[in-house]
Amino acid sequence: MINRELIRQKVVQLIYAHYTNANRPADTLEKDLTASLDKAYDLYLSLLCLLLEMGRLVRRNYDAALTRSQRLGIKAPSTRLVNNRFMKQLEDNLALKAYKEHQCIDWSGEEELVRNLLNEGLALDVVDDYLNAGTPTTYEKDRELWRNIYKNIVVDNEQLDEFLEDESIYWNDDKNIIDTFVLKTINRFKEDTTPDMPLLPQYRDESDKDFALQLLRDCLRHETELLELIETSTRGWKMERIALMDRVILQVALCEIQSFSSIPLSVSINEYVEIAKHYSAPGSSRYINATLDAISKKLTLNK
Repeated sequence: MINRELIRQKVVQLIYAHYTNANRPADTLEKDLTASLDKAYDLYLSLLCLLLEMGRLVRRNYDAALTRSQRLGIKAPSTRLVNNRFMKQLEDNLALKAYKEHQCIDWSGEEELVRNLLNEGLALDVVDDYLNAGTPTTYEKDRELWRNIYKNIVVDNEQLDEFLEDESIYWNDDKNIIDTFVLKTINRFKEDTTPDMPLLPQYRDESDKDFALQLLRDCLRHETELLELIETSTRGWKMERIALMDRVILQVALCEIQSFSSIPLSVSINEYVEIAKHYSAPGSSRYINATLDAISKKLTLNK
């Protein structure tokens, strides 16, 4: 699940912290990187559990509405939400059940937040269409309902983002990427999915975990050479004239280009240009792109 886009982002953050926090020891940075990636996976599982808690509130709302309808002799509430087949599969998933036993967020203790999210979701037009459709629902519509609620309510939700930021310092920049994996997980469910379906693994394979640690280690091990390469390739600019974040992005990018020759050059450059768009000043991404392009051509000629 943890992809190289997230790994690159984490390494840039840690190298930046290395320079702004009195050159923290390499072993401390490695521990921080591993902990940060572990917490990213916890966020993925916690957001799936958030959907479960929203489903639990749906059941409570239905039970209360049914009791009221019976007492007042009025029309019973629709059973479509409580009979949603995708939510039942999520509730029965063995991997998620195992995680809930020791999850870091107890969503049942955050009922106000979860209820606010659910109410926003239930106000969506797609939910109204789902509840009032004149034809029987299908499994695909059941699954699409919760995908829409997640995509439109949980993604980019300011109240939720503030809560998660208070829960973990690691999650401030993780959620946008993790949201894509939650949506991918929802799409993996099919009508015949059984409870033993695995969730996305923390790493696709060991090579991604190795990539993370080697990239961090090489950035620190070859720090002097990388910074000299940057300084001698930026039209005579002294290092102090280059913004710290830009310098860090260039350092990590050049480290990847030199240490991982199997990764296409264009991929590496594009990934760090995107990081610059998110973390650096306006215009920095063009500077990063031009500088990496010039240095990579220089390195190629010198081979």
